[in-house]
Amino acid sequence: MKNFKNYTYILLAAALITACKPVIQVPAPSAGSADFTRYISVGNSLTAGYADGGLYLAGQLNSYPSIIAAQMQTIGGASSFTQPLWSDAQASGTGYQKLTGFTSTGSPILTAVAATAVRGTVTIPGVGTFPMFTKYTGNIDNYGVPGIKLNDIDNGFYGNVNGYYERMLPGNSPSNTTTYLDFVTAKPFTFFTNWLGNNDALGYATSGGASPTDPLTDKAVFQTKYAALIAKLTANGQKGACATIPDVTTIPYFTTVTVGAILASVQAANPAVTGLYINARTSSDPNVTTYAPRLATAADLIVLTFPTSKMGVPNGSGIPYGLHPLNPIETQYVLDANEVAMVKDYVNSYNNTIKSVATSKGLAVFDAFAFLTSLKANGLLINGVSLSSGYISGGIFSLDGVHLTPRGYSIVANQFISAINTQYGSTIPTVNVSAYNGVTFP
Repeated sequence: MKNFKNYTYILLAAALITACKPVIQVPAPSAGSADFTRYISVGNSLTAGYADGGLYLAGQLNSYPSIIAAQMQTIGGASSFTQPLWSDAQASGTGYQKLTGFTSTGSPILTAVAATAVRGTVTIPGVGTFPMFTKYTGNIDNYGVPGIKLNDIDNGFYGNVNGYYERMLPGNSPSNTTTYLDFVTAKPFTFFTNWLGNNDALGYATSGGASPTDPLTDKAVFQTKYAALIAKLTANGQKGACATIPDVTTIPYFTTVTVGAILASVQAANPAVTGLYINARTSSDPNVTTYAPRLATAADLIVLTFPTSKMGVPNGSGIPYGLHPLNPIETQYVLDANEVAMVKDYVNSYNNTIKSVATSKGLAVFDAFAFLTSLKANGLLINGVSLSSGYISGGIFSLDGVHLTPRGYSIVANQFISAINTQYGSTIPTVNVSAYNGVTFP
């Protein structure tokens, strides 16, 4: 009888334990109100999977659209998602940078990996000479074109001067006439992601405001072209997700090499130096284009590619570079405070347009501006791993300081997925960010 009672107690205890066991509710696979049958991605280098200063196979394979598509497939969508990949024999693509070590002072040593997908150049009289890349033939669902601006989407000549776009087209430069907008919408699709507009500000910023071919796109022009883009992408009732444009001052390209760090290095060799001189814009008014030398401040952003070896080297008149108003750091190496103010103003205008147009069509929005601003201020903790916008150590940005690592692209994919699920009631699962690598160390 005693054994029987003990057995009864054990059964009751087991029943209680079973009753208290948490039940994990797994959402049923659902596309919600969206149709993911054919998903296409529209955008620039970030969409293409560009990384480390080039477009190469490993980067393409980890593009955020390809990650999104794979997750859509788990709920029955995007049965195929084709990218214009380089072949295995052309795996290094247009060439890229590789981290091969560090100097004794901790500076990274970057080594160039040679291009394997350049088929030559084309010279267009009166326009210029442009590299042409190995042609791609076949279906395309990822239409990411490095370098493209929103301002370029209706330019029929653009397929002759951008080799990344030219390689997707059946014709050869300089005979192409197909606009990007017509090209991406030529075949039926049911869902899209769109991250165009970054280069309309980024090109100006990364050139230090110095490139005459990379002006900030006029705000009214941006608004008109963005509305036309979304109108065409949704012409047959398609749904989609758009992303805003990040604040360029949050990326390592502008936050790694600082005025303070350069000055400290110079003062270590010459304590008498009290400041650096830059050639800076005199006003944040876009209509005022004059520049003048002045002392640099922490509000002036030095580009990642600044050749620090030039500091203090005298010119033909014996005036040391960057240490005197008669031999200042050139504007192409600095996004000065007035240029920063201009870029911020334009980006805010662009983002207001993106949000307004996307909302008017009921589209999902990934606010990349807010996300990357928070990332810079607060960092990010995922699966116990601390991430940040720091160069190399942060794990999110690649070696060029602008584009992302596979881990960074997986984070962007998850942000898009979350926005899509929220807007359309779908249950696309996010990915395990820890499964993707950051910068590869030697």
